[in-house]
Amino acid sequence: MKNVSTIGLDLGKVVFQVHGVDAQGTVAVQRALRRSQVVDFFAKLPACLVGLEACPAAHHWARELKQLGHDVRLIPPAYAKAYVRRNKNDAADAAAICEAVSRPSMRFVAIKTPKQQAAAGVHRVRELLVKQRTMLTNQLRGLMAEFGVVAAPGRGRLGGLLAILADAEDQRIPPLLAEALAANVQVLQVVEEQIAAVDKLILAWGRDDQTCRHLRSIPGFGPILASAMAAMVVEPRAFCSGRDFAASLGLVPRQMGTGGKTLLGPISKRGNGYLRRLLVNGAMSVLSSKRARQDPWLVKLLETKKRKVAAVALANKMARIAWAVMLRQENFRVQPTAA
Repeated sequence: MKNVSTIGLDLGKVVFQVHGVDAQGTVAVQRALRRSQVVDFFAKLPACLVGLEACPAAHHWARELKQLGHDVRLIPPAYAKAYVRRNKNDAADAAAICEAVSRPSMRFVAIKTPKQQAAAGVHRVRELLVKQRTMLTNQLRGLMAEFGVVAAPGRGRLGGLLAILADAEDQRIPPLLAEALAANVQVLQVVEEQIAAVDKLILAWGRDDQTCRHLRSIPGFGPILASAMAAMVVEPRAFCSGRDFAASLGLVPRQMGTGGKTLLGPISKRGNGYLRRLLVNGAMSVLSSKRARQDPWLVKLLETKKRKVAAVALANKMARIAWAVMLRQENFRVQPTAA
């Protein structure tokens, strides 16, 4: 194993598969490792190039192997999949990763620090809590609507339904269902408190992070979007331009072409769906503000495109601006419009 120069490591819950080759590309090692054996195995190897798929546990193992002196690179799973020759199994995946990591044109994922990974994890916790809140409110609205009790859309209009359930004299909802929905309301209140607590953690982290403070100067960027962008995009220099960064988030049309003809379809929706959704929500808030009536570009865009199409176009522009702000580490400067 002293001749191993490149290794593909397929991560698993219990068993990790290793595929290593020497400088000539000849297979030098193929074996499965238990989780407890990984560090000892790589500690005995000379420094070599190690490729891993960018899964949730990959950043931890990348940091561990870098401490042992190895050159570790994370590959997007979709890029490594193209090198799987036939049947999919752990050994074939490790061989595909080993082949992909040695390609000169391969793109890699930046390795997160523990602080950045923790900040990104907080956003995942918040996302799950928001989904639970939406599920609870939808069930509450749906079950009460079956008895003719309907509230206007929006979380702010939910108070009327809660008042009906709290009023013992109101018999529009049968007592049996009202008692069950009261438990639903209690869970909803707990989830609301948990979301507020997580929001405080995000705000505190954003105040201490310089990149997050720069991002908040961009119109449409609030504390949630700015902190999520700063936590999940750890190396903006990995993208050649802001256009490449916006394309990585799926905010560009999908291209389908052959024979010299290229057809543009809907947005590709590739990459980080959480960041893409936050960018579109931020763009919708800009379109609802005074800025939409003062910016000539937005005025012309809203005249020719539908509102949601304009929001996606603005989200693309916001992503490109965010890339420049993160790269230069300075606040966004509004250019004066021509008279």
